[in-house]
Amino acid sequence: MALARHFQAMARNNAWSNHRLLVACRALGPGEFAAPRTGFFPSLAATLNHILIVDWLYLDALEQGGLGRRVLDPRIPHPDIAAYEAAQRATDRRLIAFCDGLTDAMLDRAVIMDRARGPVANTVGTTLPHLFVHQIHHRGQAHAMLSGTSVPPPQLDEFFLEEDEGLRRAELDLLGL
Repeated sequence: MALARHFQAMARNNAWSNHRLLVACRALGPGEFAAPRTGFFPSLAATLNHILIVDWLYLDALEQGGLGRRVLDPRIPHPDIAAYEAAQRATDRRLIAFCDGLTDAMLDRAVIMDRARGPVANTVGTTLPHLFVHQIHHRGQAHAMLSGTSVPPPQLDEFFLEEDEGLRRAELDLLGL
């Protein structure tokens, strides 16, 4: 498998994993999305919004959008689940579109990241894996937070294996993936 193709699959896995978390979060009772929880961020809303704004930061750099760290304010742009869901789904589509346009030759293109310490040069091929690891890391925290609610956390590790395809097919069809 070419590396660009792997990133295309990772972008789809990201959208599917976010979908499963969003379905669970929509089932939460009133106030549970923003309720205080134990984790690196103090709530599901804060954790998931952190994923979203960092997605915006990295996508802006990958797309050479020029917004930089301005996308990070406010830290919780969507405190309610409905607005958050719409924004995350749109961002997931944006990431898929970016990855679908990649070729292996493009992975060495410079990406200038607007970091707190100033601009830092990376490549597309190093920025994307970092973005995917960041998403997985914080989705794991949200997954653990869901364990403390009335909604069971969803299964998030059935994406790549062909034997598990039947467990996700209806969701992938719903997402157009």
